[in-house]
Amino acid sequence: MIPIETLAAFFAAAIVLALAPGPDNIFVLAQAAAHGRLAGLIVTLGLCTGLIVHTTAVAFGVAAIFQASRLAFTALKFAGAAYLLYLAWKAFRASSRPLKAGGPHRLPRRSLYLRGIVMNVTNPKVSIFFLALLPQFTDPARGRLTGQFLLLGLTFIVATLLVFGAVAVTAGAIGERISGSPRARKIIDRAAGTVFLALAVKLAAAQR
Repeated sequence: MIPIETLAAFFAAAIVLALAPGPDNIFVLAQAAAHGRLAGLIVTLGLCTGLIVHTTAVAFGVAAIFQASRLAFTALKFAGAAYLLYLAWKAFRASSRPLKAGGPHRLPRRSLYLRGIVMNVTNPKVSIFFLALLPQFTDPARGRLTGQFLLLGLTFIVATLLVFGAVAVTAGAIGERISGSPRARKIIDRAAGTVFLALAVKLAAAQR
């Protein structure tokens, strides 16, 4: 069992890492601003579901494949970049529609949840990051490493939920306040499209 002080130190580190600007929290911010705070929270749940996948991959040794295989790493990152380009296209397309009064665009919850999962799972750098981070807080003397990895992954997910949830609520509230203006909605959609485009380029250029 991992000592409580070690777990607390890991949780503090996870909070700091979740606060640092990165693709996932920027993604949450863009989605919440464009579609409302509930959308941001649902996307956050999707991202955290993706973290479960990465945690499991590390616990059972699958993540090592992306560290060792250039082909696997490249295939997954380009799949993620292609999906982000698709989201960018949808956002720019939404911004070109005729101006109408009303609130932020509402997307199906299932679609938002899947966006979060795909965004996170198709980034192989998350698995490699977990592969580097989690072992620093484990010790074979405490028992099976698989259980320790899963516990640390769960702790990281809780920290992510707290931080990304706050980002979603804040960005969503701001987006909902200004979305009554059709012109402001166009600006938000274009900004979201630009963010997705930039994230796609960044992911496509990522190295192991």
